[in-house]
Amino acid sequence: MLHEPIAEARRQIEICNACRYCEGYCAVFPAITRQRAFADGDITQLANLCHNCRGCFYACQYTAPHEFDLNLPGVLADVRAESWETYTWPVPAARLFQSSGVAIAAALTAGLGLLFWAAKALPSEGGSGFYAVLSHTMMVSIFTPAFLLPLIVLAVAIRRYWRDVGGGPVKAVDVIDAAKDAAQAKNLSGGQGQGCNFEDEDRFTNTRRWLHQAVMWGFLLCFASTSAATVMHYAFGLEAPYGLFSLPKLFGIPGGVSLTVGCAGLATLKLKADPALGSKTRWGGEMGFILLLGFVAFSGLLLYAATGTGFVPALLAVHLGSVLAFFILLPYSKMVHGAFRFAALVRDAQTRSARP
Repeated sequence: MLHEPIAEARRQIEICNACRYCEGYCAVFPAITRQRAFADGDITQLANLCHNCRGCFYACQYTAPHEFDLNLPGVLADVRAESWETYTWPVPAARLFQSSGVAIAAALTAGLGLLFWAAKALPSEGGSGFYAVLSHTMMVSIFTPAFLLPLIVLAVAIRRYWRDVGGGPVKAVDVIDAAKDAAQAKNLSGGQGQGCNFEDEDRFTNTRRWLHQAVMWGFLLCFASTSAATVMHYAFGLEAPYGLFSLPKLFGIPGGVSLTVGCAGLATLKLKADPALGSKTRWGGEMGFILLLGFVAFSGLLLYAATGTGFVPALLAVHLGSVLAFFILLPYSKMVHGAFRFAALVRDAQTRSARP
């Protein structure tokens, strides 16, 4: 499994468990203090519970040049990334994206965009709006399997994770507790509300927390937009294009703006942050995911703004290429961190509720 990173993480966690200076920082440290020995699954759970806020590193008296040489955020980032790769199939695809994510995302988006541009020459069903360029049938035929298959791969990966971390039957109360933590991004505030030190060791800030929430809620709004359009099309026979005050647009436009701003902000923060406190070998994959997700949102907004102009065919090809690339890469990109982290929060809620 994850032998070398796991072993180093165990060494550091055992020192942290003896010190306990950071006990109130985030959910990781209370979870550490609930145990005396740490199996591989325990280390994997702690790694996915960690939100990499880095406050513990800057507060620690045992970082280099001390002989203990602690860097808990960095080693947990390595374990976390390797857990995603190990549980996801096929493993080589995940590892390749993590090491060369920016290049892969750009090449796949460009290649798929060219294919969509070429596909516009195929006969259309005579629809209006975007469907005048590419038929509704063609879009559904392409994107339905591209959406469902990655979700199946991700579901299998989460099932493997849940088994290895010792997760039991899920109770509604544990899911609710996890959802509250995720919605508030509680652990990105260092667990105490003052913010984290992701940008600078001497500066506590909630900027990263707010940007993460902008991305999360933007993504959910865009998903709600697509879901609303699907229901309107198939249940009520209301076909696209939809007006400005329709549900798809009322959800989609704010969602696209929120996603674009959030991803741009997170990419900027990542350029400023110390790479030694994350997974150094996965930097490209993490940045590739952020840029691709932001580009999907931005190209969608551009496409809507260009409605009725001659730019629509080219922008539609680019946007659909980026969306399809996002779906294909979903199980192998950092997009999986949302599912793994939520599972870790549910598991943490289970262990807290199980205590006498």
